[in-house]
Amino acid sequence: MNKEIKEKIIQVCDAKIAKKGENVGLSFYAFFKNKNDNPKGLMEIATWWIQTHKLDHFEKANKIKKMIEEGL
Repeated sequence: MNKEIKEKIIQVCDAKIAKKGENVGLSFYAFFKNKNDNPKGLMEIATWWIQTHKLDHFEKANKIKKMIEEGL
């Protein structure tokens, strides 16, 4: 994933954690608006989430943030 997408993921995770606490879960859709205005980015994150790491639909925001920070 490119730097911009990684920064967006961390930003969204931080906001969700701050608002709802350490155990908040999210899906890869959390990083996009409710319309498909970035299909390439959506597919990139979906591929990383589903195919590469075989994550569940909902995962803990702190887990996703840590994975991104560690370069997984």
